[in-house]
Amino acid sequence: MLDKEKSKFALWVLVWPIFIELFLQFLLGAVDTLMVSRISDDAVAVVGFSNQLFQAMTTLFTMVASGAGILIAQKLGSRKPLEARKIGIMALSVSTLIGVLLSVVLYMFPTQISSVLQLPDRLLPLAGTYVSIVGGGMILIAMMSTMSTVIRNTGNTKGPMYVAIGMNVIHVFLNYGFIFGAFGLPQWGLTGVAISTVTSRMLAVVMLMLMFLRSFDYPIRFREFRIFDKSLFKEILDIGWPLGINTSCWVFSQLIIYTFIATIGPTELAARTYMNTLESMCFLLGMSIAMGAQIQIAHLYGAGKTREAYKAAYRALGIGGIFVGVNALLIYVFGAQILGLFTKDSEIIMIGVSLLGLNLILQPGKLLNMTLGNALNALGDTRFTMYISLGSMWLIATGLSYVLGIHYGWGLVGIYLCMIADEYVRGLLSFLRWRGQKVLRKAEMAQRSGMLKDSEESAVPANA
Repeated sequence: MLDKEKSKFALWVLVWPIFIELFLQFLLGAVDTLMVSRISDDAVAVVGFSNQLFQAMTTLFTMVASGAGILIAQKLGSRKPLEARKIGIMALSVSTLIGVLLSVVLYMFPTQISSVLQLPDRLLPLAGTYVSIVGGGMILIAMMSTMSTVIRNTGNTKGPMYVAIGMNVIHVFLNYGFIFGAFGLPQWGLTGVAISTVTSRMLAVVMLMLMFLRSFDYPIRFREFRIFDKSLFKEILDIGWPLGINTSCWVFSQLIIYTFIATIGPTELAARTYMNTLESMCFLLGMSIAMGAQIQIAHLYGAGKTREAYKAAYRALGIGGIFVGVNALLIYVFGAQILGLFTKDSEIIMIGVSLLGLNLILQPGKLLNMTLGNALNALGDTRFTMYISLGSMWLIATGLSYVLGIHYGWGLVGIYLCMIADEYVRGLLSFLRWRGQKVLRKAEMAQRSGMLKDSEESAVPANA
């Protein structure tokens, strides 16, 4: 039984389904971008801007989902499956409620929100349509994100992968139909893309729900969603609220940076959207390894295997470095040709090509930051990653981006330089924290203290 569980939480067993799932999510975004580019570059800019807005909104339920995921892996490692099960149920209930509230806000005020975030006036009508439809389905994103996180942290990374495959096939089929009027579907352009997105997510939620209900030793019944354990929810929040703020820092800083780029012009906004697609393509395997390592380290830490947990982070960093380096080099060499698949606008391509060299420098910093940041989060050391995010993202990634990119007129190049500096600063600080082993040593001392206490109690004669 122990060997089976150990193999279930082995790094590559966890990583390869996560990679395929992330790759398919990337493919979903890339196909969106490629197909939407056939409508117009303005439509691409709206989709890119809207996705940043949606990511900003997701931080409200990511706080619960991420904290619950780490805690589930720890509880399973420490042989507390019933507590892990209860945590999964509560996480989905709370996230769904938050998703409902966000759906109402985005459906009711799409144009007003886009205007406040400095989207150019000519793009507001398109944004109003896209944000209201896709944003109105935020409840689906909340449920998908939470259920996928819970299922993955039980060691089942294949389930969400299978759902991602099905969702992508349906989305691509519907996208093509609505954009080009194929398969008997109406030619609805960006509106059709939005409907396609919501429909494919709705079907994914149904499939994930079937898996979620059977993710633990005892099947979950719908009436159990009324369960609320205050002490366990406090444990979720203790880990989750710093994670939520950490994610919020990144998403909102990216959203603000998008508003900076929007003030430069729609061409630069479209170029940034295309480059975001290339960056995601480059970092997919590195991100998968970092996510798999977090699950593995949380499980090892929960099982009291602190030395194995410590070494696991460096092993993941070494493996990820090889793949990310090769991918970044390939993007650098073939980036211009790839950009040409998305747009024929020579100015957009020229801007994107000017950023390819900077992307080559950016990717190793992202890997260092994400791998060791996730390792710290797996131990519950989420406040540290929150503190460095608050400082670095707002002062360097956002504040300095405005100074160099807008005030001094360096444009996208200045903004990219600040993004690079932010990743390396947070990565190096996380490395120093991990090397210091503060949380791991505290856990080891607690283990030794518990073992000593048990030894002393067993040494006392029964008739003493």
